[in-house]
Amino acid sequence: MQGSPRFYCGIDWADQLNDVAVVDRRGEVLARARISATPDGLRQLFRVLDGLRASHTHGRRKVPVAIETNQGLLVHALRAKGQPVFQIPPSEVAGQRRRTSRAAKKSDSSDAELLAVMLRDRWGLLRELPVVSPDAAALTVLASAQYRAQRLREQLQARLRALLVQVHPVAARAWDGRDHGLRRAEARAVLAAGPTAAAAQRISVYRWEKILTGARLRLIEQEAYRLHELFVAPVLRLPAAIETATAVEVRTLLAAFDDACRRADELTATLTDAFESHPHAVTYLSFPGCGALTGARLLAELGDDAHRFATAKGLRAYAGLAPLTWASGTVRQVTHRRICNRRLKLVCHRWAFSSLTHSPGARAFYDRRRAAGDSYAGALRRLAGRLLSGLHHCLATGTLYDEQIMFAAGRAAS
Repeated sequence: MQGSPRFYCGIDWADQLNDVAVVDRRGEVLARARISATPDGLRQLFRVLDGLRASHTHGRRKVPVAIETNQGLLVHALRAKGQPVFQIPPSEVAGQRRRTSRAAKKSDSSDAELLAVMLRDRWGLLRELPVVSPDAAALTVLASAQYRAQRLREQLQARLRALLVQVHPVAARAWDGRDHGLRRAEARAVLAAGPTAAAAQRISVYRWEKILTGARLRLIEQEAYRLHELFVAPVLRLPAAIETATAVEVRTLLAAFDDACRRADELTATLTDAFESHPHAVTYLSFPGCGALTGARLLAELGDDAHRFATAKGLRAYAGLAPLTWASGTVRQVTHRRICNRRLKLVCHRWAFSSLTHSPGARAFYDRRRAAGDSYAGALRRLAGRLLSGLHHCLATGTLYDEQIMFAAGRAAS
């Protein structure tokens, strides 16, 4: 959209009805409406925008729309119809409301007007929501669902372990030092059969083998003997009535944890399958330490709009990997960014850590930064920034990762 628009539209999003206000360059309200997130509501909004000016050069697509969310049926419908949409976070709207009203009064119609005025005042500073393909948008939805499922699984695992430490400590420590701990399929099967110390002590080696057969592929007999020796050792016991009640509690929590593990695994498989069918997947997977799940999460946060980030520096700032300088008078501080896409920052940190064992150049770069005085997190942050810059270049040019170019002698020192 070239130049400054003549009109600005603000929509106060709600569950049922959405208030709309349109202002001109002077901030005067020209139109108000209340629409629903339905086809009829969308047509009503477009009639309002089309009727702002009787001219063949005017069209609704020349009116930018400000709204507090970047999701939902209304936002997707507006973008599908080619309407320019800008997101203004609710926290910024609340701050502007406090600055412009002594009483800080709030209503849906006044918030819609406030959004339109903020869009007018910040024109040139705000960026339109990026154009994302349906496949990339679907990846974003799947990645968000997978992330929430994984968090739920981790929370239930922590709750289960805390309960076992109190009532069945041997089981809580039985898989310490092994990948995934209580999340292992064999661990869940063992806990289902022996949720308390008394129940686990009564199980024979033969029965442990039967229990492990469906959850473990190799060394079943050795593992059965290990579990038998572990659980037959004398331990402190709860009174019988309390132990019976405890078994019910452990099994209930275990059932929820087991279901969360299955759901998370299913979502992970669905997410990685969808990612591997995306045209950009081959570029992501060419980078060291970037597997299907990491690549899917990166693509979900970055999207596939080639023009979303004009420079690699802007991408690093969005991910919280570019340093932030604060200077006033003789004081100058350089710190890392805290206001950023935190989910992207987390996946970049894990990506950098994984690359240490997959790329000699990444390992050498990290070691140099540590020798120069960077902390563990600081060195990983710099490495993640380097990898993200390389990803930006490869996506922009349509090339794949090259270790020699990425960590060339002249560039690797920075």
